[in-house]
Amino acid sequence: MQKDALRRRELTINMGPQHPATHGVLRLVLEIDGETVVKCTPYVGYLHRGTEKLCEHRNYLSIIPLMDRLDYISSMANDVGYCVAVERLFGIEPPPRARFIRTMMCEMTRISSHILWLGTHALDIGAMTVFLYSFREREWLMDLFEMACGARLTVSYPRIGGVRNDITQEFLDSLNRFADEFPSRIKEYETLIDENRIWLQRTKGIGVISAEEAINWGFTGPTLRGSGVDYDVRKVFPYDAYNEVDFDVPLGKAGDVYDRYRCRMEEMRQSIRIIKRCIEKLPKGPIMSPDAPKFTLPPKEQVLSSMEAMIHHFVLITKGSISAPVGEIYSAVEVPKGELGFYIISDGSGRPYRLRLRSPSFVHVSALPRLCEGYLVADVIANIGTIDVVLGECDR
Repeated sequence: MQKDALRRRELTINMGPQHPATHGVLRLVLEIDGETVVKCTPYVGYLHRGTEKLCEHRNYLSIIPLMDRLDYISSMANDVGYCVAVERLFGIEPPPRARFIRTMMCEMTRISSHILWLGTHALDIGAMTVFLYSFREREWLMDLFEMACGARLTVSYPRIGGVRNDITQEFLDSLNRFADEFPSRIKEYETLIDENRIWLQRTKGIGVISAEEAINWGFTGPTLRGSGVDYDVRKVFPYDAYNEVDFDVPLGKAGDVYDRYRCRMEEMRQSIRIIKRCIEKLPKGPIMSPDAPKFTLPPKEQVLSSMEAMIHHFVLITKGSISAPVGEIYSAVEVPKGELGFYIISDGSGRPYRLRLRSPSFVHVSALPRLCEGYLVADVIANIGTIDVVLGECDR
């Protein structure tokens, strides 16, 4: 009797915060009965940097580099989201060329993020080859980012009212070649795992969540659309040039790990479609709004040759914008992991009185108990991968 009781006793184990499959310092305390997860408790905060509080002590322009480091895999999209929020607060309209450039950059970021997700997700489950193949294309995208702004990961390229510098014809030619070649690369990834019986056993019927539950938990992005919910910020509340390009929103049916994988794969195809349309329709013209000089640093050549520009530069760096409107706003964009929201309160000074972030990773991590409980320990790995979490954004 005593041996039977010991065999059936539930065990409590730690997964993380230094586990290779948690993709950051995520700690999960699992109570298991044999191989079945009875209870899952996530603990976050190991990477907390106080980003929201730091924003209250910086002017609106100098906050941009902090946004790079939220989801450092998707820094371009984070920056665009912040700039869109400030533009809406200040009533600034970026010029058409800047809006199309930012839309292109966001979709390049989406592909880059999804490629990293695919490689690491497959690697966690046991498929190594996809990881090696996918990073070949990601390196091409990193080179394109470097060509556009000189940085590969934390870019600080978007600006309030536009973008930092224009893109070259060489950049457009390389991006166009990438857009032509990448669909065949997606097919290669799918050939490796799409119908692989081990992949199907590890993903089909795992982490199932209904559309109603996904909405109640606050899911967004592919994690929500995998359950069949047709919600995409780019369609519902379009920003930049998204209302001027055509694209479809991929949806799943079963709401399991496999459907969320399929959604992201199709999203990459739609991103290529958007990029091609942006290249075709890219207008000529300025890359900064005529209203933006009140909020953005003047060009370097003007600072070196004009006293007014140098004074303007000095005031923006030391005091921030002195004409910020009083008010508050919530603005959201569709980053690769879901809806990234910015709630900003302005008191009229050159710094935000309050800035709060709605990060998709934090919301999705909170639902891990719902996805993992009742499944096997091995399925926890698949569930962490399927929500595509980055702890820099989760902990902030």
